[in-house]
Amino acid sequence: MTVLADTGALYALVNRADAWHQRTRTWWEANREPILVPVTVIPEATYLIATRLGSSYEAAFVRWLGDGEVEIESLQPEDLARAADLLVAYADLPLGFVDASIVAMAERLDVGTLVTTDRRHFAVVRPAHVPRLLLVP
Repeated sequence: MTVLADTGALYALVNRADAWHQRTRTWWEANREPILVPVTVIPEATYLIATRLGSSYEAAFVRWLGDGEVEIESLQPEDLARAADLLVAYADLPLGFVDASIVAMAERLDVGTLVTTDRRHFAVVRPAHVPRLLLVP
């Protein structure tokens, strides 16, 4: 079963001082399922890494993405349409485009598991393909 990765989990992997670092790293090392990184999380993750940890961390993260441990999932036109619907449906949350695009990709790919530190948004959203996403770690 494939897993999608959110920005917070990627940032937690890089930042040893992050409160989620150890549990995310432990989960990541034990996981045997393919991990997809939505292309939409990359700018958000690299921005956080660069501004909070520095350019050398950002460069190492970008190299890691290219090493093939994870696969980059592209954004499809239907993902944009679904993300727009989710933004309207969860306007009071507010969900935000990156999170909406992750849910849209999960629906399209029939992925039910998300590695994330964001319980605030993803615990509320009800995807069309499963009652709720399984949030790990």
